[in-house]
Amino acid sequence: MRHIMSPLDFTTEELDKLFDLANDIENNPRKYAHACDGKILATCFYEPSTRTRLSFESAMTRLGGQVIGFSDANSSSASKGESVADTIRVISCYADICAMRHPKEGAPIVAAEHSRIPVINAGDGGHQHPTQTLTDLLTIRSMKHKLNNFTIGLCGDLKFGRTVHSLIDALVRYDSIRFIFISPEELRVPDYITEMLKEKNIPYEEVIRLENVMPELDVLYMTRVQRERFFNEEDYIRLKDFYILDTDKLALAKEDMLILHPLPRVNEIAVEVDNDPRAAYFNQAQYGVYVRMALILTLLGITVE
Repeated sequence: MRHIMSPLDFTTEELDKLFDLANDIENNPRKYAHACDGKILATCFYEPSTRTRLSFESAMTRLGGQVIGFSDANSSSASKGESVADTIRVISCYADICAMRHPKEGAPIVAAEHSRIPVINAGDGGHQHPTQTLTDLLTIRSMKHKLNNFTIGLCGDLKFGRTVHSLIDALVRYDSIRFIFISPEELRVPDYITEMLKEKNIPYEEVIRLENVMPELDVLYMTRVQRERFFNEEDYIRLKDFYILDTDKLALAKEDMLILHPLPRVNEIAVEVDNDPRAAYFNQAQYGVYVRMALILTLLGITVE
């Protein structure tokens, strides 16, 4: 039995196989329509989610399986004080695989230690969000046809953004990746990440103005400033509109630059950008279904001929 807590739980070779499977699912959906007949996915979401939860549910449904679960801690026995360990012990009696999101860092790891079924970390606090990272990697690989030799700009909330942290961890394993971190001082990428990049001799740059580096980027990864991660409402209001990608800024970019965003979007990408062929964030959401379908099959050990 295998769990996924971090994108680093898979080797790059295993990721290649996973992405090949996801692309095959994309091109041959009927082939996989009954792959999970009789299987049940439990979605245990202790904090709000739209895309991730529905993406998992869509993935299992498209594979012919069924879904049970809860979308809020208040609608689970956690509201009565039940521990994560006890919850997963019970869920293991009901389902074949579990996707868990939790506001506390490390909670899915605790679940995996007590589970009799595979557990997928669907986001834990500001720590990791591995299936979003798999989605990001699949999107880049499918649309750029490679996962090496490019410059990526990560813009916005780089301090609390778990999607950013997971993506950086994953990309450092590929050759010739250059990072440009674009954020206000208050939301800079954590020191442990820059220290890791220094140790690995991976080039990175920290800047405040997006316009200054736009022409250099092959991929631009936008993020929202997350209200739920702030202790002070005044700080959130001051920083929430710090970066807004519009057509004027986009005019500075390469013609084949890819614009990614884990969503939800608030103000950081103007609606006018949606019609630009470089805008890939809704494609990204679709790739999220394919990669979660591939992940469910892989963790359940199901092969389709």
